[in-house]
Amino acid sequence: MADDPGTERFAAMGTRVELHRFDGRADDALQAARRAIEAVDDALTIHRPSPATAMNEALLAGRAAVLDDDLLFDAVLAAAQGNADTYGLFDIAADTRTGASWAMVTLDAHTRRIAAERPVALDFGGLGKGFALDRAIAVLREAGVASALLTLGESSVAVLGEHPLGGGWPFAIPHPDDPEQELLTLELVDQALSVSATVGAGTRAPERAATTRPHTGTAVTAPLCAVAVEPSGTLAEVMSTALIAADDSAAARLLRGRPTSRFRFDLGPTHRPNPARILAA
Repeated sequence: MADDPGTERFAAMGTRVELHRFDGRADDALQAARRAIEAVDDALTIHRPSPATAMNEALLAGRAAVLDDDLLFDAVLAAAQGNADTYGLFDIAADTRTGASWAMVTLDAHTRRIAAERPVALDFGGLGKGFALDRAIAVLREAGVASALLTLGESSVAVLGEHPLGGGWPFAIPHPDDPEQELLTLELVDQALSVSATVGAGTRAPERAATTRPHTGTAVTAPLCAVAVEPSGTLAEVMSTALIAADDSAAARLLRGRPTSRFRFDLGPTHRPNPARILAA
């Protein structure tokens, strides 16, 4: 239920969603944005029957699948692009139990046919949240909304336009295990933010799978936190995940040239997080 014409709160994508607009108008733009997010959830969820679960059932049985659902098809295309953009580090097929990876998947964009050389299942996870934020932002922009804040949980955020008071939207990123400690502060304008970590309350959920290093098929166990600010929610999720999956040299490559928008923190007991050191990467 909406608290007022400028706010919409609901559950989707396995988390709490909040949509806020700040232009004083009272049309149904937020409700349309909510429907866009819920449509993505219905297409990509793997926790109930959906186009994604039907695709996974086929891939796990060794069969090809045709991606008739437009949202699923676009999300798979985004996952393939994310894999290419991160040198294979972002991988929605990676599984430490089976050794599966996106390299085993074949996607024919013309026929929308997806197949795999061995049983795999695709988990859209964070990508789905960023993808949903992008769909909602597009709906709001088309409706003429000039200033809005969208959050899916505490780690996936998108803003439309400037802050209602002018300038960027300020955000403080806390230490995942110590909310009283700030890792860094940022300002966003027409951008999305994603935070990924291997420590913190969210990583201890029973259904939460560890981030996998696709090139080795091993789980990332180091205490890390990554933050990515990008033009889209999808790309932000791709990059924050890839920064966690990367080894030190690969992380340096992803960080290079992006000193104010991509960050990777070592949160080990002997290391005090130092944004200045990360910014210099």
